[in-house]
Amino acid sequence: MIQYKAFIASSLDGFIARTDGSLDWLTSDEFTLENDDLGYSSFMEGIDCIVMGRITFETVLTFEPYPFGSIPIYVLTRNSDYQFESQHPIRIFQGTLEELDSILLGNQIKNAYVDGGQLIQSYISKSMLNQIIITRIPVLVGSGLPLFGDSHKDRKLKHIQTSTFSNGFVQSEYHL
Repeated sequence: MIQYKAFIASSLDGFIARTDGSLDWLTSDEFTLENDDLGYSSFMEGIDCIVMGRITFETVLTFEPYPFGSIPIYVLTRNSDYQFESQHPIRIFQGTLEELDSILLGNQIKNAYVDGGQLIQSYISKSMLNQIIITRIPVLVGSGLPLFGDSHKDRKLKHIQTSTFSNGFVQSEYHL
């Protein structure tokens, strides 16, 4: 069984990006990491592949340098015409999460990083997300793309731990 895990930042009011997808509030010089990546490197050490939504993928492509090196990325899209060629191991996927799960199992994937707000919501709605680490950034964005959308039923999470950082970030880990 694959462990699907999310590691994501949100504003204090629950947004992961502005309405236009901008992350300017997240990359502000006001927030320093003090040589601490908040556990991200450690998290990534245990990841075999990344499952990413197309919109998030296109945002990642603007990062310099490209952050994922040789980690395989499965980009999920509903656009059957979407194509992308790269020197990196990027695969475009247009099927269901269950179909992707079968492919990943066949590739002996044990831990997959799920990235992208809508995709995280889809994994939660199908009860396929096992872990989520949320880092709350002390800023109120006011509106934007929410981390969690409307849910048709309550989702109980098990709190594992919460850490605070001197820059005001608060990070919580939950198992679903």
